[in-house]
Amino acid sequence: MGSAAQTQAEATEAVALRYFAAVAARDPDAMAACWREGGVDRLHGQATLVAPDEVRSYFSALFAAFPDLAVEVLSTTADADRCAVRWRLTATFAGPGRFQGFAPTGARVSFEAVDVVQVADGLVVGNDAYLDGADVARQLGLLPPRASGQERSMTALVNARTRLAGRIAGAPPERIADGVWVLRGGLPRKLMNVYLLEEPGGGVTLFDAGVASMTPALAAAGARMGGIRGIVLGHAHPDHRGAAAGLDADVRCHEADRADAEGDGGVHYMDLSKLDLHGRLLMPRLLRHWDGGPLTVAGTVAEGDVVAGFEVVHLPGHAPGLIGLWRASDRLALASDAFYTLDPQTGIAGDVRLPHAAFNHDTEQARASLRKLAALRPAVAWSGHDSPLTGDVASALLRAADAG
Repeated sequence: MGSAAQTQAEATEAVALRYFAAVAARDPDAMAACWREGGVDRLHGQATLVAPDEVRSYFSALFAAFPDLAVEVLSTTADADRCAVRWRLTATFAGPGRFQGFAPTGARVSFEAVDVVQVADGLVVGNDAYLDGADVARQLGLLPPRASGQERSMTALVNARTRLAGRIAGAPPERIADGVWVLRGGLPRKLMNVYLLEEPGGGVTLFDAGVASMTPALAAAGARMGGIRGIVLGHAHPDHRGAAAGLDADVRCHEADRADAEGDGGVHYMDLSKLDLHGRLLMPRLLRHWDGGPLTVAGTVAEGDVVAGFEVVHLPGHAPGLIGLWRASDRLALASDAFYTLDPQTGIAGDVRLPHAAFNHDTEQARASLRKLAALRPAVAWSGHDSPLTGDVASALLRAADAG
């Protein structure tokens, strides 16, 4: 280390040690005096404080809760404008002050942690403090002791809640074709389909994004399959974009659905008065519950583009930018909501049909799109909901297109 760099590191260490001396003295005013106004103290997992006032206030309350708090600096490592300080704290939660709302328990705590102090012009301008919050909570009696009966009971309760959330979020992905998986989620039955398409270089692309409650299941499935490389929306309705906002992946859709993906999800053209009384009462609430909110669309896809080995097919009607994915090699169609195989008001499965007029942008255009899909003569066609269409798929689609 050059002499100038060494001098800077030593100056940084001196400021860090002066700050910790003020902590050890339990002197909030001296601590605040070490900070430059506007500096940020990040107590990870605990609080984010803007200096000097919030630092003074937080530590005044902490010293009132732990009146014998003692801090010992164990080691320091300084480099340029940063100094890592490893320290040990011992204290008794004796009060009279409270700690994060909890009344004093009389518990004795002892733990080690690390702060990374950033210094400029002789003052602290930033700090990142890292400690094991769960260990501290156990010592304070706020969490049960490790390996105790209480901890086993708490673990069982958390696992039961996780199982319940998993049943709501979605079933494990099911392989339905070469390189294609479907994850089904939603309530009361798992009627929402999201397709995971394996990419040659690893990971998956999602086709559609289901409902918001499916976010954890999709994130976990994507992680197990090498990561989610991107999301392509079949269309922007709330029950098809719902989880996208909670997943760390770029979103693409057809240009004609971009404004709706970034806006209200197409709700502005839906006519829910076409539903029966039950549907008119329930569906507005369901749409809000399903939706994860507006998205930032990173790019668009168009007819003829290729997504994970599938060709994009524009199938407007239910939504202006509704697309399906077509793979000629095995005549597999993933058609989003170009057709239904259930009654959307009851969830009861039945014959293939046009999507319900209450949700359509243009029902006559949806008929034409069904005929376009039938002309591909799929061997299997999966929609955005429920089970696939098999057998004489083309004839079934044509009958649905011609039905009243």
